[in-house]
Amino acid sequence: MPEARLRPLPVLRPEPCCVSPGDPLSEMAASTQGHFESPDLAEFAKKQPGWRKLFGQESGPPAEKHSVATQLLTGGVTGWCAGVIFQKVGKLAAAAAGGGFFLLQVVNHTGYIRVDWRRVQKDMKKAKEQLKIRKSNHISTEVESKAEAMVSFVKENLLVMGGFFGGFLLGMAS
Repeated sequence: MPEARLRPLPVLRPEPCCVSPGDPLSEMAASTQGHFESPDLAEFAKKQPGWRKLFGQESGPPAEKHSVATQLLTGGVTGWCAGVIFQKVGKLAAAAAGGGFFLLQVVNHTGYIRVDWRRVQKDMKKAKEQLKIRKSNHISTEVESKAEAMVSFVKENLLVMGGFFGGFLLGMAS
């Protein structure tokens, strides 16, 4: 069998980059030579002409960017889709829970399993006591801040949310 000879791999040298001296990225790279701070890409992207053409000068709530009809239509279509999906998943979950309960009753009646009802009642009493204890405590600040953020989102996007709610109800009804 002939002996295989290993050849050394060629050394790859980096080629000079084809960046123009007035390019903003090369200027950012040259100004941060030796520093390892990450650039603010969001601010950089907003300064680019393509970004301004696509998203406008300021990116704000949809109420500032789209017409009333567009907002209502967008909310209505997404709400209808969510309503239909919620209806289908709800029916499936109800069938699974009902079927599981029915199956447990049949198995219990035929004697394959036995339910210790005293233990079930004792565990239910413990659960009720724990719920009473938790009910008396105040709402955490994290939950309050999330609720405030949600309320402000709904206020900023009132037309979209109204369309979504209406579409959701139509999707549930269909």
